[in-house]
Amino acid sequence: CCPGSGLSWEPRSRAVEQVHLRCTEGSLEWMYPARALRVVLEPNVASAQHTTVCIKPASDFQGASIYVERAGQLHLVVSEAEGARPHHVSCFSAHTPQRVALFLQASPQRDISRRTASFQYELLSSQGQAGPDVKKMPLVEAMCRPCDNVELLMAICSSDFVVKGSIGDVSHDSENHMSQVDVSVQKVYRQKNRIFQQEEGSGEWRGPIRTLLQCKVKKGGGDFLFTGNEHFGEAWLGCAPRFKDFMLVYWAARERGANPCEFELN
Repeated sequence: CCPGSGLSWEPRSRAVEQVHLRCTEGSLEWMYPARALRVVLEPNVASAQHTTVCIKPASDFQGASIYVERAGQLHLVVSEAEGARPHHVSCFSAHTPQRVALFLQASPQRDISRRTASFQYELLSSQGQAGPDVKKMPLVEAMCRPCDNVELLMAICSSDFVVKGSIGDVSHDSENHMSQVDVSVQKVYRQKNRIFQQEEGSGEWRGPIRTLLQCKVKKGGGDFLFTGNEHFGEAWLGCAPRFKDFMLVYWAARERGANPCEFELN
């Protein structure tokens, strides 16, 4: 939507600069941060239902901290120290989905070396989870509970990726509260970007899927149907039933005419 909205201005200016970003996802780069910057997220959508904002600082994020404005007060979302952590994603509920104001406060300058405070952002839809208080929440799509049949049938229609495969390995990152599932792919039904790719040497299709550490994902045998959505260029796990269970659900729904979309199984 907004792949890389850059920003820089005259560092001697005393005013708090303000920038408006009108996409539901994008990025911002603030070079040589000084004083403060106000970033207003105003998605250019008539019926904005996005109630969760997620921010992922760049791996070299430095020189500023990020706050969210709420009722005239600033609440810390990303400190300069947190920004350097790899894969660190901070999410919070948006009190007014149509307009979210972030405030970037530059850190005191200790030297004149180049610094860049850059981050990616996404506005997510999460019905029923919006609240008046700022909460650090996990990515709302990465829920640990199993999907019911209706959710599963919707997932194959609307997910960013749908693949059939088996679990090759599971690794856990306790510091960042994440797990990674390495998938050996038999069939790619859909993918938004090229997360699942064919290896040159073996010719096998593989790809990583992330989920929350609290989901306690374990390695299991057999074939699964992996579905989910992409956030910040990474695949996040949604519904992942065993493939044989998915087949039973899909064919039963198709016989009743209750499947929300046609799914090519062959």
